[in-house]
This record gives sequence, C-alpha cells and structure tokens, in this order.
Amino acid sequence: MKKEFPGKEEVQEMKVDFLPLTTANELERIRLVAGKVWPQTYKDILSEKQISFMMEMMYSPSVMEKELACGYSFDLCIVDGVDAGYISFSACDGIPGRAKLHKVYLLHSYHHRGIGQKMLLHACKRCREKGFSSLCLAVNKQNLTAQKAYLKAGFTVEKSLCTPIGEGFVMDDYIMEKNL
Repeated sequence: MKKEFPGKEEVQEMKVDFLPLTTANELERIRLVAGKVWPQTYKDILSEKQISFMMEMMYSPSVMEKELACGYSFDLCIVDGVDAGYISFSACDGIPGRAKLHKVYLLHSYHHRGIGQKMLLHACKRCREKGFSSLCLAVNKQNLTAQKAYLKAGFTVEKSLCTPIGEGFVMDDYIMEKNL
C-alpha cells in the first residue's frame, strides 16, 4: 500500500515491529543505533564534546545494564527487518502512576514516514499496559523536530528545566506530559 505525505514523494508502507529487549547483551543493538542517530540529531545543537560525554553517560554498557536491572523497559523499533530506532521508559521517580519516556530515537533515513508517531503510540500502549496513567519526557529546547512530533502525539509542555550534568554541560529541556 502506498501512502503520500505532504511535500514528499510517495513511499512504500513499511513494516514496523517492536522488540522488547530483556538482556544486557541485547542492549548492544540499541547502542549501535544510538551511535548513528545521536551525532546526527544533535550536531547543530550540542558540541561534539558534549555529544560524546552524553553518549557515555547514557549508553555505556554499565549504565544501560543498571537501568535494565532497575526496571527500565527498552524496545527496539525494527523497520522492514532493520534496527531503526528505540524507546526506553520507566516509572517516574516520586510520582505514582506516571512513567517517563527516557529515550525515543529513530534513524534519520526513516523520518517523515509516520514511524516516529508509531513509536510514540507504542510507548503509550506499553505504559498503559504497565498501569501508568500519564507519560512525561524531556526534550531539548532546540530540538524543534522532536517537539513538533510530541505535540502532534498529544503531549503538552509542562515546564522548562535546565539541569547540570557534569563537566560544565547542562540539559536545557522542556518537560512534556501526556495523559494516557
């Protein structure tokens, strides 16, 4: 089935699957995708030094294994058999019934095809299945593409937050939320 997107040529409907990752070894698949998507996503927003710092801070095997052990869920997005994106979520500390979407990334070659929205719908569904009634996330204030996608998916801006993360770097974000 072909689908047309405004301002884009026709593209084939793609098969999108989600695979929950449950072992430390499986998390390497996310690290491989992150190594491609992160530098491209943030090249015009963050310095190379900050990207490298944050990649180690969030994607080192020890960090991801600890998150998995603490109850984080990691789902790989597979498009036509290719590892193309991922999501990660967990309970939001201190707020009963609220989940936090920690990561939602998609390779840029798959943007503007509706896959990102499918990923957000999948994250909401998984959170509802786990008993959460709302979902929050942090998005870089300069990442306008992601902000637009979150607004389209029904998220609203809750507040602005600037958080020091070490070595003089900060995460300058909007906190967004959606009722599930």
